[in-house]
Amino acid sequence: MLDSYHLSAADFGALAFFLLAWGLHTLASDGWLFHRPSLTMAMNRQREIWMQRMAEREIRIVDTAIMSGLQQGTAFFASSSLIAIGGCFALIGASDQVIGVLSDLHLQGAATRMAFQLKVVGLVIILAFAFFKFGWSYRLFNYCSILIGAVPVVHGEMARNPQTRNAVMRAAKMNQLAGKHFNSGLRAIFFSIGYLGWFVGPVAFILSSALLAVVLMRRQFFSNAREAVLTEMNDQSAGPGSGESIRPDSQ
Repeated sequence: MLDSYHLSAADFGALAFFLLAWGLHTLASDGWLFHRPSLTMAMNRQREIWMQRMAEREIRIVDTAIMSGLQQGTAFFASSSLIAIGGCFALIGASDQVIGVLSDLHLQGAATRMAFQLKVVGLVIILAFAFFKFGWSYRLFNYCSILIGAVPVVHGEMARNPQTRNAVMRAAKMNQLAGKHFNSGLRAIFFSIGYLGWFVGPVAFILSSALLAVVLMRRQFFSNAREAVLTEMNDQSAGPGSGESIRPDSQ
């Protein structure tokens, strides 16, 4: 049955390892596997603090500028994903030439033309997934901008107004959700780099996937960026508005 797909059992095993590494990294980053806070979780808390500080500002030019930067970055990655998808279709059209190059380099990752094209199709699926995540993230950041505009300015008794609190919560949750989908798209881009190892061979595919997962896990749980954010969170723990955490069901 495996032969009908022009792929070996080792290829399917390497693909399963790749998907497992991707899935476990996603769960770990979202706080489902470890009690140790990840960089993503720490930044979600910073998004909450940002929305709380935003409600205290009468002039929110800074906040709109930050939202504009987030949207521009998301649009850039969405456009890059589309360009990469176009490159993959061009690669399918040049399958024979690429296979010839791989053969000259003694790389047997794509023994047949059909196997090579199947692997390229897999890469297209990953990039398409990234594009849809970035596209939805862009839309959610746009919604977040509207919700920010709906948050009233906090003064005196307004700070304890339930309607004000709910408006801040809505903006914070929308911002976190937009960040969640952006991170999912960026994660797909990262893992597409590890996917390229499959064109060399199943062993290279496993090694590239494992190396990529280790690098991303280190950045989430043991990086200097994480320590910097957590240090800042500890400094702010006694500050105003930090007593209650806004954590949506899906970070």
